[in-house]
Amino acid sequence: MRTLLFFPLIIPLATAVLGLLAWNHRTVQRWLGIGSTALLTVVGSNILVQVQHYGIQSVQAGNWPAPFGITLVADTFSSLLLLATGVMGLCVTVYSLADADSDQESRGYHPLLQVLLLGVCGSFLTGDLFNLYVWFEVMLIASFVLLALGGKREQMEGAIKYVALNLIASALLLAGIGLLYGVTGTLNMAHLAIRLQEMPHTGTVPVIAVLLFCAFSIKAAVFPFYFWLPASYHTPPVAVITIFSALLSKVGIYVLIRVFTLIFPQETMAGQPLILGAAGLTMLFGALGALAQPELRRLLSFCVISQIGYLLMGLGLMTPLALAGSIFFMLHIMAAKSTLFLTTGLIARMIGTTVLKELGGLYRRYPLLAVLFLMPALSVAGIPPLSGFWGKLALVQAGLQGKQYLLVTVALGVSVLTLYYLVTAWIDVFWKNRPAGAAELHSPAPVRRRQMLAPALLLTLLSLIMGLLPELVFKLCRTAAEQLLHNDAYIKAVLGATQ
Repeated sequence: MRTLLFFPLIIPLATAVLGLLAWNHRTVQRWLGIGSTALLTVVGSNILVQVQHYGIQSVQAGNWPAPFGITLVADTFSSLLLLATGVMGLCVTVYSLADADSDQESRGYHPLLQVLLLGVCGSFLTGDLFNLYVWFEVMLIASFVLLALGGKREQMEGAIKYVALNLIASALLLAGIGLLYGVTGTLNMAHLAIRLQEMPHTGTVPVIAVLLFCAFSIKAAVFPFYFWLPASYHTPPVAVITIFSALLSKVGIYVLIRVFTLIFPQETMAGQPLILGAAGLTMLFGALGALAQPELRRLLSFCVISQIGYLLMGLGLMTPLALAGSIFFMLHIMAAKSTLFLTTGLIARMIGTTVLKELGGLYRRYPLLAVLFLMPALSVAGIPPLSGFWGKLALVQAGLQGKQYLLVTVALGVSVLTLYYLVTAWIDVFWKNRPAGAAELHSPAPVRRRQMLAPALLLTLLSLIMGLLPELVFKLCRTAAEQLLHNDAYIKAVLGATQ
């Protein structure tokens, strides 16, 4: 079974290579992309099932024993996100059949998407920090080219801002990794957890923790490092924004939770006020930024930032309920926020703009589209019994148990703001009358419209299942949180008899 852990890397890598070989055959590239992401979903679900039956799984590439070899490891947290990566990859690939234009596809859109998925899967599976850095660079290269694909001026500006900030994050990450290796002599995460338990946490160790926290926070768009995200996310095609929103910032939060529960738990507890402060300010500034946006994609970009604050809140509270709430919320936000972006793409294609004052009157003609925007909007705001409600409820309960009343107040207040700006946007787009002199609607051909609606429908259905049957998913999230906080099983799975 352990060889199964190689498949989330082999599948997108092989598909990207085959896509390059089929450079002039768009149809072949499209089918390769759909087959690859469907297979990735099957493999991700299989890994999740195996981890539930047999516990945390690890494998050493090349049979070099840990901590010397390249370690891949899957626990409940990483296998849940692997499955989510397959689902999101499949939805975006299907959506791209109608959304990606021939120019983008002729410049390697589908192979680049596979390289991005390769970097995401590698980040979720890696068991050592240097390989994590490598997977981050793979993601950075693929995402930079995807952002710039098309070569428009605003795309190049957004891509340059994106890559500049992420290069700073990479430099901080590399500096932290170098210092950590100098202090401990290892970069295997399980081995680091043991080494740092035996060392005094004074002098260099807290400095390394701060360096890594800043590096991962830039990747995750945490306050005050978030400003690259709204400057970049409104420029590329909607399919690209959707995959970025669903996966890239979540990789940053995943690594923050992984590293700071496994390697630096003492620093996490010592820095709890700062982490919780950053979480509250990320929620607040994201929501305030969204309130001020006259354009739908920028509004949703700030909304992405706001929701990242809730994910960081779980790490700051560092309890089983809080971490389970963050993981549940992460899965919910992948589905709900992606649906909002996908429906926004269809709106833009029909009207030619996403400026709110130029929109209106879509409800009567496209009621299904209106529902597909309203349902995830209410879910993101945390309206019961939708999926966002249960994630926020767990985080609020954990916050009250930890006596973090100010943060809980901010979390609830931001939920009200989120409800206000998303419902206002829905009214502007769907309910109010179309403004005088507005452009004519250009409805896509039925086949293309179905290709754009089907992923949004699937994600809405998944979000509804999470909301109506939350215990099904929350049980897995609780298991993941317990494994994060009691990491003996993780260390034993990686190091085994070499401890």
